[in-house]
Amino acid sequence: MSVEENTPQSLQQSGESIIKITGMYQNWFLDYASYVILERAVPAIEDGFKPVQRRIMHSMRELYKGHLDKVAKIVGHTMQFHPHGDSSISDALVQLGQKELLIDTQGAWGNILTGDAAAASRYIEARLSKFALDVVFSPKVTEWQVSYDGREKEPVNLPVKFPLLLAQGTEGIAVGLSTKILPHNFLELIDASISYLKNQPFELYPDFPTAGIMDVSNYNDGQRGGRVRVRAKISQVDKSTLRITEIPFSTTTGSLIESILKANDKGKIKVKKIDDNTAKNVDIIIHLPPGISPDKTIDALYAFTACETSISPLACVIQDNKPHFLTISEILRRSTDNTVQLLKKELEVELRELEEQWHFSSLEKIFIREEMYIDFKLYSEREALYQYLRNRFEPFKEQLIKEITNEHLQRLTQIPMIRITKFDTFKADKNMLKIEADIEEIKNHLANLIDYAINHFKRLKETYGKGKERKTEIRPFDNIEATKVVVRNIKLYVNKAEGFVGTSLKKDDYIGDCSDIDDVIVFVENGIMKVVKVSDKTYVEKNIIHAAVFKKDDKRTIYNLIYKDGQTGFSYIKRFSVTGVIRDKEYELIPNHKNSKILYFSANPNGEAEIVTINLRQVGSVRKLRWDINFADTLIKGRGVKGNLVSKYPIKRVELKEKGVSTLKPRKIWFDDIVKRLNTEERGKLLGAFKGSDRLLLATKDGNIKTVIPDLSLHFDDNILIMEKWIPEKPISVIYYDGEKERCFVKRFLIENENKEELIITEHPKSHLLFISSDWRPMAEVIFTKERGKPEKENILVNLEEFIAIKGIKALGNQLTTDKVKEIITLESLPYEEQDDVEITEEDLGDDEIIEDNDENNGQTELEF
Repeated sequence: MSVEENTPQSLQQSGESIIKITGMYQNWFLDYASYVILERAVPAIEDGFKPVQRRIMHSMRELYKGHLDKVAKIVGHTMQFHPHGDSSISDALVQLGQKELLIDTQGAWGNILTGDAAAASRYIEARLSKFALDVVFSPKVTEWQVSYDGREKEPVNLPVKFPLLLAQGTEGIAVGLSTKILPHNFLELIDASISYLKNQPFELYPDFPTAGIMDVSNYNDGQRGGRVRVRAKISQVDKSTLRITEIPFSTTTGSLIESILKANDKGKIKVKKIDDNTAKNVDIIIHLPPGISPDKTIDALYAFTACETSISPLACVIQDNKPHFLTISEILRRSTDNTVQLLKKELEVELRELEEQWHFSSLEKIFIREEMYIDFKLYSEREALYQYLRNRFEPFKEQLIKEITNEHLQRLTQIPMIRITKFDTFKADKNMLKIEADIEEIKNHLANLIDYAINHFKRLKETYGKGKERKTEIRPFDNIEATKVVVRNIKLYVNKAEGFVGTSLKKDDYIGDCSDIDDVIVFVENGIMKVVKVSDKTYVEKNIIHAAVFKKDDKRTIYNLIYKDGQTGFSYIKRFSVTGVIRDKEYELIPNHKNSKILYFSANPNGEAEIVTINLRQVGSVRKLRWDINFADTLIKGRGVKGNLVSKYPIKRVELKEKGVSTLKPRKIWFDDIVKRLNTEERGKLLGAFKGSDRLLLATKDGNIKTVIPDLSLHFDDNILIMEKWIPEKPISVIYYDGEKERCFVKRFLIENENKEELIITEHPKSHLLFISSDWRPMAEVIFTKERGKPEKENILVNLEEFIAIKGIKALGNQLTTDKVKEIITLESLPYEEQDDVEITEEDLGDDEIIEDNDENNGQTELEF
C-alpha cells in the first residue's frame, strides 16, 4: 500500500485499524524523550557540560587533593550523583581525558588517532588540570540542587568562565533530535571573546585534534545545513610511495586504511601495500605499483576513501530547560556574556566579604580601644550584654559601614584576653588600609567590568595558551572529478556490426581501459551519437563506426566528419566537440533521412586536422573527380551545425592522405597558491600558454629541479621556489653552500633530461641552496658575515652570466668567495629580449584539460560506398 493510500478510511476498508497512543503511553513517551534530551544527550549552554560530565567534574573537585586518583575511585564517587551505572561514567570520563583540557591523565588512556580503547579504570589515573581548577569551579556563585536520591548536593550548572563547549565540542543523539558541535581552537576562542567584548567582528572555525586540512567555505557558522570538508595530509615520498601524516576528524588510522583497501578491492585505486607506523603521530606509508601516478592516486584517495570526509555540524544546546539550535557565534557570545556575569558575581561576593572583614575589624578596634570588655561581669544575661554593647557603639555608628548584628557581638565577646592585651593599633590600622585598597580595586573592576573580563581572557591565554596553536590547516579545496582519477582497470570492447558495447565482449574489438563509473560515447553510421553507462553488454545500434570512453567537458577532443545529406544528395564537412550530453539520449549529427550517411569520420584527441582526398563517382560531364580537403580550413563549431558544402555530386569514397597537427590554441594555465593546484579558471598566477609538448619547470628549496607536463592533477607543497613554463635553451643560475668544502659555489646549467628529477647542490647534509634564478641575465648581491677581529667586508654585486659559463647540471661550479656569506639578495636582472614563439592558429575554445594518451591512428575511420 502506498503512502497516499495509507488513510484511516482505506485502513478500515482493508480490515486494519489505527490505535492512537493516549494517556499513560503518551505521557511516558514524552517524559522519556524530555529526560533523554535534558538529562543525557544535549549539553547546557551555561557550562557546556552534559549532566554526566558535570557530575564527574563535581566529583573530581570533591576528591581533589593535588595527586592523581584511580579512575575507578572517581567513577565510584560519581555514582552517588549519577544514576546510570559505572559504564556511562567511565566512558564519559575517558572522553574528557582524551581532550587534554580539563583533566590530567596518566596511564593508557587510548589513542584518538588509532582508535585504541583506554585501559580498565582500575589501571589509569586522573586529576583536575590547573586550567579546570581556574575556570570551572567557584562554589560561592554556584547554584546547588539535591541529587537524584536526595542525599547529596550537586551543581545545577558549573560556573565555567570560558567558552568550554566550543573548545571541547560535543556529540549526542537524543529522541527526535541530535547535536554535533565541532571543537574549536583554544586561542582563537579567547581572541573571539575579546573581540566580542570590544564590539569587534570575529570568525570561528573548527580545529581538530587529528589535524588535517579543512575547507570551511560551507561551514555556515555551524548552523543546520552547513558542512566542513576535512582531508588527510598526504605527501609524495617518491614516485612509488605516499605518506599520510594527518587524518580527518572522526576517522582513525584503522578505518582510514580499511577504506583504502576497500577502494583498492573495488578497482577505484591501485595500491601495492600499506604500512601503518603510527605511534604518537600518524605515519601511514602507501606503496604504489609501477606505472601508477602518485598525483592521481592522491586525488583518488580523496575521491574514493575516508581520506576526505564531510562533517555536518548541528549546534543544539539546552537553554532554559529547552533545546535550542544556535550558531557558533551566538554560542560564543552567550558564553562570553555568562563569563562576564560570573566574574561580576565573584567580585560582588568578594566585595561583600571584604566589607564584612573591614566592618568587623573596625568593631574590634573600637571594642578594644574603648575597653568595653571591662564591664562584662555586670551582665549575666546575653541580651542585656548585647544591648550594653550596642549602646557603647552608638557614638561610633558613623564610622561603620554596616549594621551591627548579634553575630558580630557574639564574636566580640569571644575574643581571648591574651589577644586583647597584645592588640596592636598600628598593625590593625595598616590591615584596614589594605582592606580598603582591596575594596577600591574591586569597585574599580565592577565599574569597568568589560575591561576586567578582557584581562581575564588575556590571562587565560598567557597562562594556558602555550602549545594550543591551531592544528588543522584551513584552505579551500579543489573539486575532484571521480571519472578523472579513478583507476581504469576494466577492458572495454565493441561489436560494431551488431551494435553492442561492454566489458564482457572479449571476442570483439578492444576499445580501451575503463572503470565502472565511466560512460561510453558511440557514433553510428546513420549519424546517431549516444552516450551510455559502462556495463557488461549494452545495445546501441548496428553499424557502429566509433566508440570510446567519454570525457565530460572535453573540449580538446575534436571530431572531423564528412557526410551525405539523404534529401539533397549533397555532401558536407564539419568539425565539432562533445562536452555535455544526456546519457542514453540519441543525438542526430546529420539530417534525419533514410539515405543520409557518414562518409568519413575521425576522432582527434588533441584537435588534429588531417588532409583527406575526395573521390567522386563518374557522373555526366563532371571532369574533376579527385581533390584534397584540409580539415584545418573548417572552423570548429557545435555538433548540430550543417557544415560546409563539399560537393553536389555523389562521393565514391574519402581517403586519408596526410595526418594532421593540432589546430587548438595553446592552453593558458594558472597556479592557485591557496589550494596549491594548477587550473584553467584564471585563479592565481598565470604560468603561460602551453602546447601539447610544453613542460613546467619546478625548483624546490631542498635543491631539486625537474620538468613536468602541466597536468591539472599535480599536487604541490610549500617548498616550490620556481614554477614557470620551461624554455629548454634558458639556463638556470644557482648559488649554493657546499657543506663538505664549507664554501659557496656558483653554477649555470641547462636541463639535460626533461624526464628526470635532479639534485643541483651537493649531497652533503649541510649543503643548502642560497640563490636560484631562471632569468637570462640574473644579478645578485652578496652580504658577508662580520667576523671578529677582521674589518667588515663590503657587499659585492655578482653578474652570474659573466661569472661562469654554462656547464653540466652535475658540475660543482666555480667558488664564489672564501669569506663567510651571510645572505644572498636577488637583484633586478639585466635586460634581455625574449622571443615569443606562441602562434594562434584557431579560435579560442576556452580552457581545456590536458590529454595524456593519444591514439596512434587518431581514431580515423575510412568508409567506402
